Amino acid sequence: MSSIELTCDNFESEVLRSSIPVLIDFWAPWCGPCKMIGPVIDEIANEYSGRVKVGKINVDENGSLAEQHGIASIPTLIVYKDGQMQAQKNGACPKHDIENLFKNLI
Repeated sequence: MSSIELTCDNFESEVLRSSIPVLIDFWAPWCGPCKMIGPVIDEIANEYSGRVKVGKINVDENGSLAEQHGIASIPTLIVYKDGQMQAQKNGACPKHDIENLFKNLI
């Protein structure tokens, strides 16, 4: 399963009501570090399919979601479980650091 595009319209149903943890990648197409971790985020979406939902929020197209989450720099990764924010990490980081954000939640 690949990542899903999250928007203001589907955030509640895809994230807040999700029965499994959700890893959210706040990104933008012009962001170099975002491009760097993009393939890693896609790998995680495939490897953890059915156990973790992976969504991406383009901050240029969904500024209100970025604002609601206090996103000051990208990439920013946030993990939700049971409708609550559980973890956050700013900046590009290795795959194992990203996995550590949600491994204890699955």
